[in-house]
Amino acid sequence: MKLPRILYVDDEAINLELLQLTFMDKFDVITAESAKEGLSLLALNPDIHVIISDLRMPVMNGLDFIKQIKQQYQDKVCMLLTGFLETDVMLEGFNKELIFRYIMKPWKRAELEQSIYEALNR
Repeated sequence: MKLPRILYVDDEAINLELLQLTFMDKFDVITAESAKEGLSLLALNPDIHVIISDLRMPVMNGLDFIKQIKQQYQDKVCMLLTGFLETDVMLEGFNKELIFRYIMKPWKRAELEQSIYEALNR
């Protein structure tokens, strides 16, 4: 059985590995260490439906990354994962219908898994 494919973008390799290992039995998690790499992987993998991005990354932050995704792929469901509560970013993301969920780090497996399944079913 083919697992649902998701993309996780974070500039910290340990975070990428942790999410990938946690959900390897549930999802086919493709990872990228930058927004630029994430955009390239998305172009190569049209079956990715859900994108999870860290907010604070060098060069391009998570919200700007999601804005670029939404310009090219309106049907993709995007979530921000962050260790920082940034109300202005959260409001912009929701008001412009860019993000489906804003999840705080450290994330809880059950909460993140439920959010991914809800995103897949949108």
